Amino acid sequence: MPNKIAITGLGIISALGQTVLANKEALLQSKSGIGNLQHIDSIHANNIKVGEVALSNPELEAKLKLPLHHNFTRTALLGGVAALEAIKNAEIDSISSFKTGLISATTVGGMDATEIHFNRFTTQPETQKYIASHHAADSTQKIAALLGITDFTTTISTACSSAANAIMLGARMIKAGKLDRVVVGGTDALSKFTINGFKSLLLLSETHCKPFDANRNGLNLGEAAAYLVLESEDAAKGKKVLAYLSGYGNANDAHHQTASSATGEGAFLAMQNALRTASIKPSKIEYVNAHGTATLNNDLSESVALQRIFGNNIPAFSATKAFTGHTLAAAGAVEAVFSVLALQENCIFPNLNFEQEMPETQLKPVTVLQKKEINYILSNSFGFGGNCTSLVFSKI
Repeated sequence: MPNKIAITGLGIISALGQTVLANKEALLQSKSGIGNLQHIDSIHANNIKVGEVALSNPELEAKLKLPLHHNFTRTALLGGVAALEAIKNAEIDSISSFKTGLISATTVGGMDATEIHFNRFTTQPETQKYIASHHAADSTQKIAALLGITDFTTTISTACSSAANAIMLGARMIKAGKLDRVVVGGTDALSKFTINGFKSLLLLSETHCKPFDANRNGLNLGEAAAYLVLESEDAAKGKKVLAYLSGYGNANDAHHQTASSATGEGAFLAMQNALRTASIKPSKIEYVNAHGTATLNNDLSESVALQRIFGNNIPAFSATKAFTGHTLAAAGAVEAVFSVLALQENCIFPNLNFEQEMPETQLKPVTVLQKKEINYILSNSFGFGGNCTSLVFSKI
């Protein structure tokens, strides 16, 4: 394939751990990071399970060696840790050696700090520094400064497909010759805003979520940040390539503000476009890293879309959100990292907590760690408003 997009670096912090290695070990051991809420004082704390990063804000600040009077939100802190790991992992000594951009995704932005300090803004001037860190692009700007990126930065916010769209845009900019190298991914912190919002939509499970299970009853929210370093063939010359981004597709069925269509039209079109961009037939896909939120609507809609794409030959599939929780804007990048790890380890990570097939489609995900040769993975990320994105990762 001409103009291949090489993946040369990975970085992640999630409920599974603070590094790529820690996340990989948890996945290989089928060890979930879902647990009780620790860092937020919420009235729902005893009624939900979440995928929370273990480190407190002061601990994250220490990792980044920030000055005392900074205005980093938790979203920016998580993003900074993961993005710096991705750069280190890619063995980039000089960020200016190639024209480099940062495309970062978020939906929560600085809400985690705003909701803490909002009522104090008028009476405690020292809290007003967080007003400037509320908007979505603030975390992007801070991460870019940490990395020393000045050539190009932008922020993507398309709900739960945000990071997948950041990855897709980065690849397209490299192919268009606009950039040689792009750090792509996303970051979102847990906040009362998202917990209360999803609770009001009746989408949160009180127990560990069960993607694709007949008795699924909602998702577990999570927080995370994950970034990949994408490079052109020239920029990646002589470097270790972890995998390739060989295909991508985005579509919007505009069906509903939050619900997916019964026919999975947006998901179907996104997967179809990703396969077309990769110039491969559906039969080449050996593993689907499904969006799999464990909500009634999403899992059925995605299952129907998988049947439309693959017919009776649906490849092995699983959803990893029972490991990390649904990390919203970061999810597409978290699962992109997991897809690269699956390629490297030649394995399929299990769909935890699954017990019974959905009667409508009778599809059964992989439920235990499965070792097999994998060359092509399809990773799905579907967002509110019908914004659906699929990515194809490959060894060649």
